[in-house]
Amino acid sequence: MTDAAALVEAAKKALADAEAALAAEQVPTSQPVPPPAASTSASSTTEGPLSASQVETIRAGYTFDALALEMGALVNGDPLSDVPIRIPIAMVNRHGLVAGATGTGKTKTLQVLAEQLSAAGVPVFAADIKGDLSGIASPGESNPKLLQRTDSIGQHWAAASSPTEYFTLGGLGTGVPIRATVSSFGPLLMSKVLGLNDTQESSLSLVFHYADSAGLPLVDLSDLRAVLQWLTSDEGKAELKNLGGLSSATAGVILRELIGFADQGADVFFGEPEIDTSLFLRTTAEGKGIVSLLEIPGVQDKPAVFSTFLMWLLADLYNDLPEVGDIDKPKLVFFFDEAHLLFNGASKDFIASITQTVRLIRSKGVGIFFVTQTPKDVPSEVLAQIGSRVQHQLRAHTPDDAKALKATVSTYPTSGYDLKEVLTTLATGEAIITVMNEKGAPSPVAWTRLRAPQGSMSPTPPATMQATVAASPLLSQFGTVVDRESAREILAVKMNAAAAAEAQVGAQAAAAQQAKEAARVQAEYDKAARAMERTSQPRTTSRTSTRTQGNPIGDIFGSRAGQTVVREVLRGIFSTLKRR
Repeated sequence: MTDAAALVEAAKKALADAEAALAAEQVPTSQPVPPPAASTSASSTTEGPLSASQVETIRAGYTFDALALEMGALVNGDPLSDVPIRIPIAMVNRHGLVAGATGTGKTKTLQVLAEQLSAAGVPVFAADIKGDLSGIASPGESNPKLLQRTDSIGQHWAAASSPTEYFTLGGLGTGVPIRATVSSFGPLLMSKVLGLNDTQESSLSLVFHYADSAGLPLVDLSDLRAVLQWLTSDEGKAELKNLGGLSSATAGVILRELIGFADQGADVFFGEPEIDTSLFLRTTAEGKGIVSLLEIPGVQDKPAVFSTFLMWLLADLYNDLPEVGDIDKPKLVFFFDEAHLLFNGASKDFIASITQTVRLIRSKGVGIFFVTQTPKDVPSEVLAQIGSRVQHQLRAHTPDDAKALKATVSTYPTSGYDLKEVLTTLATGEAIITVMNEKGAPSPVAWTRLRAPQGSMSPTPPATMQATVAASPLLSQFGTVVDRESAREILAVKMNAAAAAEAQVGAQAAAAQQAKEAARVQAEYDKAARAMERTSQPRTTSRTSTRTQGNPIGDIFGSRAGQTVVREVLRGIFSTLKRR
């Protein structure tokens, strides 16, 4: 080796030693020096937007003592497998938001969260909008691309399935039917699915109040329709007037909307047996949380219906569950997919009810994750209650998109990222995450490559789903509709009684009129008979007529006056007989 070559090698060695010494000085004394294998994935070897100190801040911000959900690994150019991003499981009941454009991986993020919650003994309820979330019930399949991804983020992947129960709205689809009675659904939610304005919503509340006061159970839509028809009928108009704020015109509008809603097939969503929402809080004998999936594909054309039904389920849980305060892990986590459908066109009262439910239900041990496209889909009053945020890619192809992007960026804490750029360049399966730590403070903003689900990425086969439903003990309890006496039958008896009374009054009036007519006819007949008797007597006159030489009675009936009398007598007699 020449002297020049030796000098070059010595210089390279000295530079490498200096870089190693510098890296060792940047590691905090409270943290162990990472092993060489881990350091090869650190930011010192890969250029990224974060400095080494910022990476360490994020590492510390996601280090928790208690049980946590593993979301993935920090991305700083490349993923850093030694910097895991996590959510404390005790903070999940502080609610969350999973947002992102279509096709960016929101459903798989939901599946990753649901799988880990189930494994930790936390029951899960989720709406399966497109049908692909059902794969959580089947083990996943390994492939080289999947393993390469999981290895890069430090995930030790193994195929696994989660215990799953399938539900469906009103029996439309594969699953145990979920039904609600109209009474428990309430006027606010009913107004939402009917598309009523504020005035009509207030009027519908009066109708529900009347039904409760009058002891008229509102079980299905036919009961509510019967009450409205009763109040707008002649028999019920006095009670309608007593309601005060309900006009017959408004009642008619609500009735028309209700009939149209029923004609769309919505009757099947309401009735008995009503689902018991405590069933969503079950665990298996092994201690795993059961994943309750609401299969939606059968009602995709009725988005307002299923989104409002999800809100009813939450409200029912809130009403029934006891206060538990802060606990180690939630009693239930509720994933509210396509959340924007719930808030579109919602009244102020409706938004206020949702906000109250979200704010207070966490003290009952229930966490809610809203899944939607952009944070602006969720009202600010609700967003203010959210502790964890998983933001997938946003697109800014239109002025409205750009405005939404700017608004989203403004809601994040200060970070080392240019979020306006990062949010539009995130790859599928990546997200910007910030969560609430164990002390209730927000964690640092972290660009994260998310874990892969251990369940199947594809839907569970229909035959497998049907076999699961057929074997469920819940099917015999909730599968068959029960039709008990309710408002429709009670009001039918009232209307029949009113009709019978009206018919009796009518019959009495008809009988009186008939008697009067019979008396008139008899009088006419007697008068005609007397007239005939007078004309049948011989006339004392010298004038002779050809008519007196024949039949005197025939002559009288042949005269103009006689024919008029006969017509009146016959009309009276036939009319009377006809009525009899």
